[in-house]
Amino acid sequence: MKTGLVLEGGALRGLFSAGVMDVLMEHGIVFDGVVGVSAGAAFGCNYKSGQPGRAIRYNRRFARDWRYCSVRSLLTTGDLYGAEYAYHYVPDHEDLFDKEAFQQSATAFYVVCTDVMTGQPVYKRLDRVDYDCYEWIRASASMPLASRVVTVEGRRLLDGGVSDSIPLRFFQQEGYGRNVVVLTQPAGYVKRQNNLLPLIRLALRRYPAFIDAMRRRPEMYNGQLRFVADEERRGTAFVIRPPFDIPIGYTSHDPDAMQRVYDMGRDEAQRCLTRLEQFLI
Repeated sequence: MKTGLVLEGGALRGLFSAGVMDVLMEHGIVFDGVVGVSAGAAFGCNYKSGQPGRAIRYNRRFARDWRYCSVRSLLTTGDLYGAEYAYHYVPDHEDLFDKEAFQQSATAFYVVCTDVMTGQPVYKRLDRVDYDCYEWIRASASMPLASRVVTVEGRRLLDGGVSDSIPLRFFQQEGYGRNVVVLTQPAGYVKRQNNLLPLIRLALRRYPAFIDAMRRRPEMYNGQLRFVADEERRGTAFVIRPPFDIPIGYTSHDPDAMQRVYDMGRDEAQRCLTRLEQFLI
């Protein structure tokens, strides 16, 4: 039975997932496949390349660099997280992404994006690291209002979390029968309607199907939480989630705050490591 790692997004809450992943990598846990959404894609690619510590390292290093993430970047480029600097220059020049290891790894890696023309999820398997690979990851993590629409391989894409926030069902359909699901919200969380939906309607009025997906997102997300809980009871999913609300916003320029979120993930992974290893046997 194939094993999978399913990574929810959540912007910088994803550093919790990075902490979890680093502990799993350090203990030699290998999955047949990894699927990441938004920050889960941006940080999860390091699992396939076998680079524990990289996600927290570059986020801390560039926390106060306007080219990486800033209102200045948003106003001058249209992207809160710099499209070229954060997603291309940093992995190729500043904190090197191990392209060879990624491409040689037997672990399949998928990202989830949302097609703004249809409002439907797009699942892309990434095997080769090139410009388009980085663009698929950027598209998955491109939040409405904070990012321009990303065009890659003829598709117009934004945040994968809008259409499939927790792609456990997708991975099961791909044949991954035993899955570890890393969430970035604590137990009992219920998603509400985005307060910025009226502004999103205005800014993305050219894409009514995407707006409709945004409107339906709370229903979709809360339904996925119920599905994850059902699979956890059935014994086909192992869920790792923060024990309480993660104390960070969508963005932060505080390396210490980032470290605390990352350490939460490490602590939670260590706490459940024995049970997780038994689950994967």
